[in-house]
Amino acid sequence: MTYTLEQLSSDIKAALTADPGKGGKEAVCKLVSKVLRDQDFIARHLNAADCKPRKVLYEDPELGFCICGHVYEKPAHGQPHDHGSSWAIYGVAVGDTEMTDWRIVKQGGGDAPTLVKAEKSYVMKPGDAHLYDVGAVHSPKRDGLTKLVRIEGGNLDRIKRSNIKAA
Repeated sequence: MTYTLEQLSSDIKAALTADPGKGGKEAVCKLVSKVLRDQDFIARHLNAADCKPRKVLYEDPELGFCICGHVYEKPAHGQPHDHGSSWAIYGVAVGDTEMTDWRIVKQGGGDAPTLVKAEKSYVMKPGDAHLYDVGAVHSPKRDGLTKLVRIEGGNLDRIKRSNIKAA
């Protein structure tokens, strides 16, 4: 049976209402992993015509979290970044994403960027979901077709991001 967008949004809302902290976000990771194995969900919601590269599929009017679909048809190498005052969960449905976690070595301020050094890299494969909590600096590298489900704690279109540069 297909996992619907309505079920996913309702289950995320229930998890975050029960525990708005790290436990609730980890429960959402498990929900994302479940939907990543649903080929009907992927076919319905992660298509290049709609999600190139990002589309907000659902935005919760009460809690503010978003369910986003992403489709990258060509290589995409992201720079180190965080999600400002928000968090995000990346879930890989198709393709591989090499993620790098970064460590802050010098906090920025004013016009000066925060400087970071790469700490560890790992490959996320289909079915993998990972939480990047508030302040977690990371960067994705995608070399071929990649489809993602990403949950944002708040719509990142409206959240100021930190100025971050590799040291």
